[in-house]
Amino acid sequence: MNKVEKQRKPRAGLLLIASPRFKTLYGPQRGTYHERKLKAVEDIKASMNFLDLADPGIVYEREDAEKAMKLFFNEKVDFIYAEFLSWSEDFAWIRFLRDCPQIPILFCNVAKPRMGFETTLDEDDFIDYLCAGTLVGSLEGSGSLRRIPRKNVRTVMGTREQITEKVRIYADAARTRSILRNSTVGLMANMNEAMWSTYIDNYDLFTKIGPEIHYLPYSDYGAEIEALTNEEVETYAHNLTSRYQMMPDVEYDKFIGCIKATLAIKKMAQKNDIDCYVYNDIDQATFRTAGCRAGFYPQWFNENVSVLVPEADIGAGLATYILKLLSGKHVNFIEPFHIEDDFGTFAGGHAGPNDHNDPAWQDNVIISRDVRFAKTSWKYAGAPFAWYRISPGMKTVAGLYEQNGKYKMVTFMAESLSEKDTPQSVQKHLLATYSHTIFRPAVPVKELFEQVLKIGVTQHFAIVDGDYRPQLEALAEMMGFEFYNIG
Repeated sequence: MNKVEKQRKPRAGLLLIASPRFKTLYGPQRGTYHERKLKAVEDIKASMNFLDLADPGIVYEREDAEKAMKLFFNEKVDFIYAEFLSWSEDFAWIRFLRDCPQIPILFCNVAKPRMGFETTLDEDDFIDYLCAGTLVGSLEGSGSLRRIPRKNVRTVMGTREQITEKVRIYADAARTRSILRNSTVGLMANMNEAMWSTYIDNYDLFTKIGPEIHYLPYSDYGAEIEALTNEEVETYAHNLTSRYQMMPDVEYDKFIGCIKATLAIKKMAQKNDIDCYVYNDIDQATFRTAGCRAGFYPQWFNENVSVLVPEADIGAGLATYILKLLSGKHVNFIEPFHIEDDFGTFAGGHAGPNDHNDPAWQDNVIISRDVRFAKTSWKYAGAPFAWYRISPGMKTVAGLYEQNGKYKMVTFMAESLSEKDTPQSVQKHLLATYSHTIFRPAVPVKELFEQVLKIGVTQHFAIVDGDYRPQLEALAEMMGFEFYNIG
């Protein structure tokens, strides 16, 4: 998918409902009901400058509702923001609920801190009183939300400032949902026979989540390796060695072999328009074709708002891609290795390509031998990789898993510790062959993993800086995922 589309603002349809019965009521000081509602609309729109709005105007009549539906469909909005501007007749509302395509709806009621009138004896105050009756309209409208079956409706209430923050979260999730429905997963070129629990039904993937899966043949991978020019390879080699220290036991020809394996993945992603590249880096065909597994992470994936993940795990790849879309940040791929109960921590990370490009943490990277495969018989056995101490800070940890045709999203918070804050050792690089870190979870570590084990997952998770659990919860609700927020 075009990166511009992946970086766009969320698109929202504005459904603001008011009463035709009140429309022409007039007060000599502050104008008609309609004029006051137009001012309210401008205030609402001013609070939503982070959205691209499709605004059909205030909905008074059935024809207005039909106009709104057509606009929202044609503009391909990610979600609909619905608000009653006062009490209103509900004929336009129920027609909209019945006939509008299945687009997520955020149904909002805004509570004002206080009213600007004391009595309703004055004509202007009486119209202000009618204008203030948003709760009446919302209560009336809420019944139809249950009587007319629709998916993906969330009801929220708060002050305008609180609603604005809830809209931001919902909008990010809705935008991500839309992008997923137009994305492409590339799997090279078969499922992971060592880890059957990672398997996902490809038909369900397309119909329930959205991405289309493309199988990328090893013959193409080999052809891309062969087609690389010396200039391309040497340029990338210089880029890496100018940024990162290389350990003295790295053999240069094996370094070049790994660079070729890595660049060929980038070429295949570009040519096949892949947004989530799921690389089977423990498959025998990988080693026969490339002589090693790719050990670096081309910056192209970040520039294109795409991801590259190992071990053919589509679910974990999608979790990584979702966090990428939500955050725009560098996202890492991990499996928890072991718990050290004395310290309340667990170690986590992963072999193979992992995003080491965060400019703030380039001194966390060493080009090191992939010792796990150093004694194999493959052509570039022991080829190097970017040995990365994952950046410190509080991380959202998230995974996506399939069970009996349904999906589960599991998330929790954990702090990635810097070397100076790691109780086990002050060494920066601890686990050879793995990009890694030591985590201290927000929930006590044994309690955390007891709950995770009871839910039933696989060993793979995505991590990103910051707390994206509210957005993940909203997305899970839209997608029909079971959602587990541990702690």
